[in-house]
Amino acid sequence: MDCIDGASPPSRETHILLVEDDDGMRMLVGRALRESGYRVTGCRSGAEMWRLLPGGGVDLILLDVMLPGTSGLDLLRAIRAKGTVPVIILSARAEEADRVLGLELGADDYVGKPFGRPELLARIRAVLRRAAVAPTPTATAWPETLAFSGWRLDLRSRALTDPQGAAVDLSGAEYDLLLVFLEHPGRVLGREQILEMSRGRLAAPSDRSVDTLVSRLGRKLEPPEGATPLVKTVRGSGYILGAKVDRA
Repeated sequence: MDCIDGASPPSRETHILLVEDDDGMRMLVGRALRESGYRVTGCRSGAEMWRLLPGGGVDLILLDVMLPGTSGLDLLRAIRAKGTVPVIILSARAEEADRVLGLELGADDYVGKPFGRPELLARIRAVLRRAAVAPTPTATAWPETLAFSGWRLDLRSRALTDPQGAAVDLSGAEYDLLLVFLEHPGRVLGREQILEMSRGRLAAPSDRSVDTLVSRLGRKLEPPEGATPLVKTVRGSGYILGAKVDRA
């Protein structure tokens, strides 16, 4: 990726879903987008994408073509059959015929690999501007509150309240970690996944720093005596949020 883009960051944390099976590319693109002010959720396949999309809150999808299982173009067809969330295709297949096919299937843009950071950010901003100018009734809604086991997280003010309505202070890293868990309820997340998804707020990224941060968040989400912890350790695998999440 090229040097950092000098444009102003988005006015709020626009949520981008990055569907890319190459771990190195996904981490590189995700880091660049987070540094530019976007909220990014990465996934490796169409199956993971479909688990995330029904919850809403996705403003734009960056979709690789060469994916395991269902191809990116087949996923694009299915996405367009269900709604109008903006989609930018990312592909090493940059021939004119491939670009035309992607656009005809409903992609909002088609970016050939390799690409530079400034170009990708400019294309994302252009697609989001077009989507904002022409909103539709079927556009994906942005949730304002996430509720789980009596707790509520307000995404506008970043305020967390416990089941009794009392405010709970969160550091920036704790807020980002909580968002990661709330976006993947019931899913075991390894330390590398948490590092990738947490917007790089950890001062010294390592397994130990993840464990420390999870422990701090767990203490703030401590349930009543005798109740099951909300964030549980899965030995040898990572951590899981054992609560249903409702979006409002």
